[in-house]
Amino acid sequence: MNLLLQSTIINKSSKLSISGSKSETNRLLLLQALYPNLVLENVSNSDDSQVMIKALISNESIIDIHHAGTAMRFLTAYFSMQEGRKIILTGSSRMKERPIKILVEALQQLGAEISCEENEGFPPIKITGKRITQNKVSLPANVSSQYISALLLIAPKLENGLELTLIGEITSIPYIKMTLALLNDLGIETSFIGNKISVIPKFQIPNSKFTIESDWSSASYFYSIIALSEIGTQITLSSYKKNSLQGDSVLATIYRDFGVETVFENNLITIQKVSDCKLSTVNYQLNNAPDIAQTIAVTCFGLGIACHLTGLHTLKIKETDRLEALQVELTKLGATISVTNDSLTLEASDSINSDVKILTYQDHRMAMAFAPLALKNSIIIEDAEVVSKSYPNFWSDLQSIGFTMSEE
Repeated sequence: MNLLLQSTIINKSSKLSISGSKSETNRLLLLQALYPNLVLENVSNSDDSQVMIKALISNESIIDIHHAGTAMRFLTAYFSMQEGRKIILTGSSRMKERPIKILVEALQQLGAEISCEENEGFPPIKITGKRITQNKVSLPANVSSQYISALLLIAPKLENGLELTLIGEITSIPYIKMTLALLNDLGIETSFIGNKISVIPKFQIPNSKFTIESDWSSASYFYSIIALSEIGTQITLSSYKKNSLQGDSVLATIYRDFGVETVFENNLITIQKVSDCKLSTVNYQLNNAPDIAQTIAVTCFGLGIACHLTGLHTLKIKETDRLEALQVELTKLGATISVTNDSLTLEASDSINSDVKILTYQDHRMAMAFAPLALKNSIIIEDAEVVSKSYPNFWSDLQSIGFTMSEE
């Protein structure tokens, strides 16, 4: 399905409920599988989380997680310690191109029995669950933090816990801290000192209930919409915390540069355009929040300002090579943009080509990041249904705040 989004003016004041954080949900779903007396509320309705739920209750010998990268990493660790269970974890053609060698080797260091079925270092992978007694492992720290979180999530149920040594500069620290904070909330003892993380074994927890905070990555698109709207426009979103565990909550600080203020009250945030952007260029280091890079780049293009974004090396192994995809699609809209392996530089521009078809590359964030440009000019989003990966209600929520759209 292709969607034509028309230039529009959104409602001056709107309210939306955003589903639970995909990042928190998938971590807690795995912990719930380890500790069945954990009750979860505000679970993400994303495809990725639904895939995770189905996989965790499946009795099949082959489990297909489609495009869900988080599920692939977390489930690799989970099934490796399910004694006697033999499974093959597979996924989409793109998933088979996404590396998992570092996680596989780390689990093998601990004594897990895992092998790659087709190409070495890539899914599909064959796992024979074993009782894991070794507790010391090291791995590079400048790769996906999901490898690290996958190990930390199973650690409290390992016989001797886990001592994890990270080698090199650590990527996406907020996501690692999120994992540790969730463990701590369940009464599991951890420490993170320098480049060493320890998790003490805990085989049972008290009956627990956890309400998952709504997804900040999903909120990013509304920050972009407000930044591109008239002064006075505001949207209220639920349910959010000022002391969020999610790295993408840095949005509230970054978007001040674009004239957008955030007010926290009673687990709600109200984001409001209070002034026009007075900057001609912005520079952000996004090592701790790479998932909002697409949103920020498109916002800057829509505002006609330049930007330089760094710390983006993990974007090349996402659903698509996001840096390359951004360069191709923004260029079609009239942007002058260059990318490296870990950075993006956009020049200021004062015009946006209309009726451009944005390819989404099976990447939900490409579809959602470009949608706010409809406030400036009509735009076509190809394969718009890809948003269900993280935010199934995205298009209906845009309609509810005033966006006009039709199927192409």
